[in-house]
Amino acid sequence: MKVAEPFHLHGQMSDSFRAAVFIILSGGFQDAYTYFCRGEVFANAQTGNIVFLSTALFQKDWPNVVKYLIPVVSFLIGTAAAELIHIRFKTYEKIHWRQIILFCEIVFLLVVGFLPAYFEPLANAMVSFVCAMQVQTFHKVRGHAYASTMCIGNMRSGTEALCAYFRTRDKEILQKSLTYFGVIFVFGIGAGLGSLMSGLLGTKAIWCCCVSLLVSFVMMFVPEKNG
Repeated sequence: MKVAEPFHLHGQMSDSFRAAVFIILSGGFQDAYTYFCRGEVFANAQTGNIVFLSTALFQKDWPNVVKYLIPVVSFLIGTAAAELIHIRFKTYEKIHWRQIILFCEIVFLLVVGFLPAYFEPLANAMVSFVCAMQVQTFHKVRGHAYASTMCIGNMRSGTEALCAYFRTRDKEILQKSLTYFGVIFVFGIGAGLGSLMSGLLGTKAIWCCCVSLLVSFVMMFVPEKNG
């Protein structure tokens, strides 16, 4: 008797562009949210936080040292947490380990929306933690490595693939390039929506990310069709 395979052994919807769109939107949104609503701190762009951290350190501006150190450390912890979940649940068959992480992200961001302004450091820590889990977990789309929460790597990879296309005229390479530039475009849309909704809804704007991630969570129950 043939035993049906668990859904996650087929092509994974988590690697499809359709599911990735809502994750990438969330990545751009989160960066805009923490910058405009939570004291001009970056949730994803830890390079920027490290620049501000180092500047504050050299100026002996200790409050800002703490302000920018919190998201950096939280990002490191979030990366480790995502990897531990992967190791613990990678063979779990009832639900994909990536969906477990998405569920955790949704819960954390839901809580962030309830935190008032005086809990800003905690809010930034939680969003950076979520961003780290996301970038550690979702790093492939259409078989290509990418980042859902930052752009510089995608810009390099997209431009490299475009140059390779002009040299080889290989349409698969062109599709790879367009995938990367599509990711950047969606991230930009997410950031724009994040700034707009932050102005309209304030600290509760982060709940828009919960909706976006919930869509991806549900979509991942559907195996990606091969071919």
